[in-house]
Amino acid sequence: MLRIALCDDEEKHLNQTAALLAAYLRVRPRLNGQVECFQSGGELLARAENDGGFDLYILDILMPELNGIETGRLLRALGEGGEIVYLTNSNDFAADSYDVRAFFYLLKPVEEAKLFQVLDGAVEKLSRRRTSAVVVNTAAGPRRLLLERIRYVERVGRCVRYYCTDATVDSQSIRGSLREAAALLLADQRFYLCGASYVLNFQHVSGVNGQAALLDDGQTVMLPRTAAAEFKKAWGGYWLEENGKW
Repeated sequence: MLRIALCDDEEKHLNQTAALLAAYLRVRPRLNGQVECFQSGGELLARAENDGGFDLYILDILMPELNGIETGRLLRALGEGGEIVYLTNSNDFAADSYDVRAFFYLLKPVEEAKLFQVLDGAVEKLSRRRTSAVVVNTAAGPRRLLLERIRYVERVGRCVRYYCTDATVDSQSIRGSLREAAALLLADQRFYLCGASYVLNFQHVSGVNGQAALLDDGQTVMLPRTAAAEFKKAWGGYWLEENGKW
């Protein structure tokens, strides 16, 4: 099931976009999609916090109280990993949309063909994220971990500790290096080896301040001094590439 949240304070635009989304889901029945509409960022945030988030967020930017960019930032602070598509009348917020890792930025009035193309891309990205996983051998047996839920990995003694959005998992003892143990993670461009002890998922890093990697759940991971500058460069490059794909 694909859960879509649509947020626009203007009822006319809300209804127009909702109609386009309904048309999209009619021609993509396999998605089994549902759309829920909101007229303020605060209303959407309350729903996401209390009842769980959505797979896809379609957000107007120019809204009173909380605008779309602020709403997106707060969704990321909640740990929401859904794809964000912005709708707006102005180009002025394009750079700000990068800060919240938006999938795309569309100018109103939205053309049906362009919206459908963007939605297809977002759905494809979601599908890849949902199915990519690694199997970790633990003391209790093999454990399958979705890559999108792994915030970072740390070598702790002779085991590898996986800090996930829903659990912390320790591997059995390893003999080689962290690079060798995390080879499957590092084959995915989201993951980056930082020093000899950490592998971080760029998708869960909200910023870099000196030696500190700031994660989307409020945690801070202190990076090796010699590796912090290269990590920051790689993190910025990853998001520039992601945002440049569409």
